[in-house]
Amino acid sequence: MAIDLWELTAGQIGIASRYVEYENTGELVDATASGAADIAVTNLTVTRERAERIDLTHPWFDAGQRILVRQDGGAGAGDLLRGLNESGHLQTYVGIALVIVLATVLVTLFDRKFDHDFPKRWRDGIAESFYAVMSVATSGKAPARKNLFGWVGRIWQGLWLVCGIAVLAYVTSSVTSVMTALSLTNQINSVADLPGRIVGVQPGSVSEDYARQAGLNTRPFQHIDEAADALADGAVDAVLGDAPVLEYYTHKNPGRGLTVVGPIFAPDKYAFGLPQGSELTRPLSVEIIGLHESGRLAEIRARYFGNE
Repeated sequence: MAIDLWELTAGQIGIASRYVEYENTGELVDATASGAADIAVTNLTVTRERAERIDLTHPWFDAGQRILVRQDGGAGAGDLLRGLNESGHLQTYVGIALVIVLATVLVTLFDRKFDHDFPKRWRDGIAESFYAVMSVATSGKAPARKNLFGWVGRIWQGLWLVCGIAVLAYVTSSVTSVMTALSLTNQINSVADLPGRIVGVQPGSVSEDYARQAGLNTRPFQHIDEAADALADGAVDAVLGDAPVLEYYTHKNPGRGLTVVGPIFAPDKYAFGLPQGSELTRPLSVEIIGLHESGRLAEIRARYFGNE
């Protein structure tokens, strides 16, 4: 949008231009301040620091900051294992596994002594006992077995089923609770969810300044494409940037599984930057105001962001 607006205003005041690309906004501002660039044509946020270094035209866009995240935002198997370990459930699972092994051995010894039809080979007997123990532990139901001790045996089998149901309920509830906690903690819906996350920002940008002041853990990326790739790959948890830039990226790349979340915060405005004392500042500002009054500026915006 900035390029389209510049070419329209430059054409109206009769300015020929040649584009030079800079790595990031910080370098572009430095080049403008030193006179190496005659005008900074980009989504240049108006700030006091920049106004002290360069001239700024009349603002041509109301913007602010937003957050780019992965649409799934879900927890993977690794996150689930970490959550179970941190909550102490994984250690309990190990204990349950040891109990299952011990129970398998004891059931095998018991049946070999009292059940004459029980397999004589240890391999076959262990397999039968393991199946019986796991049936109780995972479903709360025991396979068909002989009742060798009458009513006492039935009571024992009932108690064994209660233990199996308890184990099944514990495993189910612990996994469910950890997954619920992960789904809540992994969600990023606003800037309040960013502390403790790795956030991608552009060096020299307002986003980087905001993230630094908020004490966020940041990782620099020169371009939005690089930041989006890192986000999609899981190298960062979110990307903090100018709302129009992030919204336009998701609009043009709908298949990447990325989305912009949360309301706009830290509202700001875009303008063109020029070296201090530039004779172009006033005529450009007049043209921008004229485009705003005529509705042409709104038309340019609609081409990129729709009629929102």
